[in-house]
Amino acid sequence: MVRWFRFRRDLGLQLLALYLLLIIPFLLTLWIFDGLVGQRIRADVQTGDLALAQAIAQGTDLSLGNALGIVAGLTRYPEVIAADKAAMAPLFEAILNTHPNINLVYRLDASGVMVYHNPENPTSTVGTDFSFRGYFQSALETCAPLVSQGRISPTTNQAVATAVQSLCSPAGDFLGLVGANIRLESLSQTLSTIASKHQSETGFQVVILDSAGQIIAFPDPALLLHPAADLLPRDYLDSFTGETHSQILRSPDGEERLYTHTHIETIGWEVVVSRPTAEAFATQIVLQQIALVAAVTFLLIGLFFWVALANRVIRPIELLAPVSEAIGLNQPIQSKERARLLRLAERSDQIGHLIRSVMKMEDSIKARMKEQATLLDTSAAVISTLDVETVLDRILEQMGRLLAVQMYAIMQLNEKEGSFRIRAGRGLSRHFTEQLAIQPSEPDSVTMRALHSGEPIQVSDTEDDPSYTIRRARARAEGYRALLAVPLKTKHAPPTALLVFHPTPHIFTRDEIQLLANFANHATMAIENAILYERSDMQLEEQTRRLEALVQSLHDGLILSNLTGQAIYANRRVGALANLRPHELARMQVGQILARILSRSNESESGRQAVQEIYEQGGERNAEISLPGDGRTIYLRLEAFDVSDSRGDLIGRGLLLHDITADRELDRMRASLISTVSHELRTPLAAIKGYATTLLADDVQWDRESQNEFLKIISDEADRLRDLVNNILDLSRLDAGVIKLERIECDIEETIQRAARRVRAGEAGFQVQVAPGLPALYADPLRLETILRNLFENSLKYGGEDVAIRVEVGEQDASCLFRVCDDGPGIPAAEGTRIFEMFYRVDDRLSRVVGGAGLGLAICQGLVHAHGGRIWVETREKGACLAFSIPFSAAAPGAAQAKGDSG
Repeated sequence: MVRWFRFRRDLGLQLLALYLLLIIPFLLTLWIFDGLVGQRIRADVQTGDLALAQAIAQGTDLSLGNALGIVAGLTRYPEVIAADKAAMAPLFEAILNTHPNINLVYRLDASGVMVYHNPENPTSTVGTDFSFRGYFQSALETCAPLVSQGRISPTTNQAVATAVQSLCSPAGDFLGLVGANIRLESLSQTLSTIASKHQSETGFQVVILDSAGQIIAFPDPALLLHPAADLLPRDYLDSFTGETHSQILRSPDGEERLYTHTHIETIGWEVVVSRPTAEAFATQIVLQQIALVAAVTFLLIGLFFWVALANRVIRPIELLAPVSEAIGLNQPIQSKERARLLRLAERSDQIGHLIRSVMKMEDSIKARMKEQATLLDTSAAVISTLDVETVLDRILEQMGRLLAVQMYAIMQLNEKEGSFRIRAGRGLSRHFTEQLAIQPSEPDSVTMRALHSGEPIQVSDTEDDPSYTIRRARARAEGYRALLAVPLKTKHAPPTALLVFHPTPHIFTRDEIQLLANFANHATMAIENAILYERSDMQLEEQTRRLEALVQSLHDGLILSNLTGQAIYANRRVGALANLRPHELARMQVGQILARILSRSNESESGRQAVQEIYEQGGERNAEISLPGDGRTIYLRLEAFDVSDSRGDLIGRGLLLHDITADRELDRMRASLISTVSHELRTPLAAIKGYATTLLADDVQWDRESQNEFLKIISDEADRLRDLVNNILDLSRLDAGVIKLERIECDIEETIQRAARRVRAGEAGFQVQVAPGLPALYADPLRLETILRNLFENSLKYGGEDVAIRVEVGEQDASCLFRVCDDGPGIPAAEGTRIFEMFYRVDDRLSRVVGGAGLGLAICQGLVHAHGGRIWVETREKGACLAFSIPFSAAAPGAAQAKGDSG
């Protein structure tokens, strides 16, 4: 990674990599080309030598084959077979005359004794018994023609080889042979002729070897019949296998040569063509030398280019890099490096121009750094306080130090007056500062022109500028001749401009204007920060008040403490639970507050200790306690947690007192639902099952009256099951808010009587009192009947079958008011608000006797709320009175209420 980072930063390495990227493919291509062409040249040379060897082998084979054909032809003459000397003379002589390469033709008998030879002179052969000759021994074993090994003829002292053909009788008996001595010099002459064609190739050789490894033919006669090892490498001779091949080896005299040989199959001889590799591959060697010269030349040119590039470009850049970095860091340049830069700056090329530009940039940067340092000092001075007046004074103070001016001011819109006034100034008279006021409607004002255009505006001479005619007297009185207005681009602060006055005519330069514009930007930020601080401080106070109100309004209690356990914050809910005022909570330990809360609880001592420990031990812990409330028990879950800052350091502890009474009530209702519904379902089902089983018994015959009684009980219990299921369904619809009301005009008295008949309320004392002249009531008659029926059933359930029920109907607040009163045991005052809860039953002896699911009054409340009314308990000295009201005009006639309030 470090090397890669250095590569990216080093131009020299990058150029070197680019050079290598150029030269390496070139050298690789040159190497591949040389290899491919060299292989082609080698293949062509080896193919040429092989073709030459094969041509010589074919010529030799043809020549020897011709001699073998001659001796084979002689064996077919009767004169030769009969060994007739006189007859053989003209035949042998004709052969000698027509074949100059044959110097002796002769006939041997079966024992190897010379019978006849031609020429006939005595010196043409030595001796008469030739049975010791190797070719005679071979002729005894085969009738096929053969060629003997090379040898020196004792009569001619020439190297010869004998072509031999055996004479065999029809019965296969050996009769002798006919032989012809072939002068090997003729083959050498042929090879000399071939070698002469390669005179340009030094060291070119062609040699023919016989089956014994002797040199049979060679341009130099002195080597005839010498062992082949005198001319050819021993390893090469040992590798002869009868297959044509080429091989590069060192000759016996140490020279590297290319040897190519082929085999003469008919006589077992070898033809070897050899030449020095320097001659054979001269073209390849030249090509390699050319490629080497090209590669070296390319490398030298590249090296020269690299050295020139390094000296002329890279090294000056390397020298310039630390210098430019020092300039950027505002550090001094060493005198030695500066001298080198000055020498390089004298160059007339781009490098010289670049160095001259960098040195100019150094001077410019020094000036900018000086200005920047002043601006930074200005920023530090103006942001050291957030008071607006102090900020403006410090801005003017720093501006005077920066520009060395004597008169300057800050003009800002006075939003109350609607005009621009001097908010702060230096070097100006008090009268000028207090009296100067510029209206936003003055278009020719320098200040307004700058604010409208958003660009600095100057007046170089107030005496000559036509736009300043009406203000010229003011300029003379104050003593300035030139003026520059720079707008401050504020967003939250009122429109503001920076004014600079000059006592003499003066044209503000571009650099001066730019410097003032930069200064104005710093001043703008300082003013904006001061204004925003004032606003944010007020917003923070407002947000704090809102957050305080939100936390104080929580239904759950919240306590925050420091690490010593002292409460630093507690909301109203904690005060209510501990019966303490807010100022008392702030001075107490959390343990003391918990002790006050636990003093109201019925928890055991161990339970109280556990609650105390969840806060003292740290970490996230929780516990539950119960407290007596207004008519019911309040359940609290205490959750302790740590409070950490942004770095994760512990700075305090917190305690949340979460009211879980509703959750406990929901759990109680669920348990009641399971218990009550299972009990209420089981009782009628048991009755239905019992009476049905009784009726179905085979061993008892029931009379008609008993059967009707049993069936009536089964029907009543089935109705009871139906009502229970309907009540549960109504409750679920009310709870989901999807119950539908069909509002029509109701006959109030008829609805009351119908509900009474359903529960047999009229069998005891039952009175209905409807006030005359009531408006028409638009309600759901079936739902209204359900409300009344449940109220009647409640009276009968707790008052007994003899209870007297009275129904009163009247008008109250544009609503129809119903009262259902009885003379039963009544409703305890403490239970008046809870009897309308689902599954809630008054826990006394009577309620345990009558049973019930505790759903009737809850259904009444839901249906009343769905009609837009309300239901409540009215206090009576004797008996119970439940009242509810339904608005007369809750909906138009025939309209449907799609959704009701479940209460």
